[in-house]
Amino acid sequence: MFNTYSYPEFAYVQSPEQAAGETRRHPVVIIGAGPVGLTLALDCAQRGQPVVVLDDNNTVSIGSRAVCYAKRTLEVWDRLGVGEGFAQRGIQWKVGKVFFQDELAYQFDLLPEAHHKMPAMINLQQYYLEEKLVERCDASPLVDLRWKHKLLSLEQGEEVATLTVETPDGVFTLQADWVVAADGANSDTRRMAGADFTGHFFQDRFLIADVVMKKADFPTERWFWFDPPFHRGQSVLLHKQCDDVWRIDFQLGWDADPVEEKKPENVIPRIQAMLGPDVEFELEWVSVYQFACRRVDQFRHGRVLFAGDAAHQVSPFGARGANTGVQDCDNLAWKLRAVLAGDAPVALLDTYHEERAYAADDNLLNSTRSTDFITPKSRTSLRLRNAVLELARTEPFARPLVNSGRLSTPTPYACSSLNTPDGDVFAGHMVPGTFCADAPVLRDGQPAWLLNQLGGGFVLLSFGPVPADASVRVGNVVARVLEVGRDVVDVDGVLTERYDGQPGTVYLIRPDQYVAARWRGFDAAAASAALRRALAAH
Repeated sequence: MFNTYSYPEFAYVQSPEQAAGETRRHPVVIIGAGPVGLTLALDCAQRGQPVVVLDDNNTVSIGSRAVCYAKRTLEVWDRLGVGEGFAQRGIQWKVGKVFFQDELAYQFDLLPEAHHKMPAMINLQQYYLEEKLVERCDASPLVDLRWKHKLLSLEQGEEVATLTVETPDGVFTLQADWVVAADGANSDTRRMAGADFTGHFFQDRFLIADVVMKKADFPTERWFWFDPPFHRGQSVLLHKQCDDVWRIDFQLGWDADPVEEKKPENVIPRIQAMLGPDVEFELEWVSVYQFACRRVDQFRHGRVLFAGDAAHQVSPFGARGANTGVQDCDNLAWKLRAVLAGDAPVALLDTYHEERAYAADDNLLNSTRSTDFITPKSRTSLRLRNAVLELARTEPFARPLVNSGRLSTPTPYACSSLNTPDGDVFAGHMVPGTFCADAPVLRDGQPAWLLNQLGGGFVLLSFGPVPADASVRVGNVVARVLEVGRDVVDVDGVLTERYDGQPGTVYLIRPDQYVAARWRGFDAAAASAALRRALAAH
């Protein structure tokens, strides 16, 4: 296989407690140094929370694996200082096209409106992503990243979890107030915690081929074919990545032999049939997969919390795996910090399950519907699917029914117990439980973006003056005021429009940049009550 990437090897270092023969207690131990574990570590560190990360390997993921990252995920990473770099390094795109047989059936635009800092989507190989996240973790004094540390067993008490870990120097134990399992779909931590993982597997197999093509006629778009001439009766997906690498997914059917299908002598003819015999290419990476739609029964099991694929699995169509995992981190990090700092009760961590299980169920529903459309299970379903694709060419009403993988969007926490329901009438989408929309602003006369100004704490976003002596506080937690017109200037009117920011309007924004409450006028008592509720302290 051709290789455009050189895999780093990270140094194993003996843990201080192993060297000293001691059992030490840590506030947070994260199992798994993939995109989710590393993102959570950075988010905790940014909030002043020390973390230990254990990984049984000493390099980044092999193969490009997850490649599509959505705007909201990039916004989370931007808060952690890596979003702009990922957006610049990755392949930016927003247009998707769906083909039926040899004709275009439908196309869509993921970000038809302007005035957003981050693009709708980027494609970036997972190894590039992980390498940068490792670099940022290594630069943080609050992240203790330990390679070649394999979790052997986990025992939970009421106040602490004890972990037995194997390293090249033998076995030792450490303790944690909280353990976060981010060790993937086959999570050993999930098994050790006795967590149930329910859902179902899909029978269809798909072939991933990462192909290096110096000269390719395809635009920077997502292309999906149903029943194309070069792969009859099946589906094919194409994405462009960095370094002239193209991701191609071929549906193989139920009976495909994974070992045989991965052999170059079987992969190359499929690609040649798609590209033509004269197109030069090299194979970068090949894999065959089956996928599942399932999730853990509870995102918190005692002292163990689950995130990413350890908590939920979806099909790859829709880019809902890694994106959802990063959003798990976005929800969990501030809650861990608040509980460990004594600013919120442990009940706040129970809302991690409440909100992220709700989001996982939404993703599972969308993922299952996509899979059913892509891989019909009966002749009747196939006829219906093909009729929709035929109609989509000419009939607008049929186009929303086309489902080649609904692309990842964050799930609003519409019914979260942390929300304070509206008591006033508002227009637009910024209801409590919704992630904040970005908007261009001026700060100190310089162009800036709203989300960068919100930062990572509680904020009162005010479209008018808030009394100077007003205090919105719960214990040590204070909601910082960000006043439109004084602290930031809505130079284009986009901020006011997106938030229906009539004069006097005030929003309470959570540390993960979700709306907790909003009012048409500032009321210190109401704002303080909403802050207590957002901390599960009411």
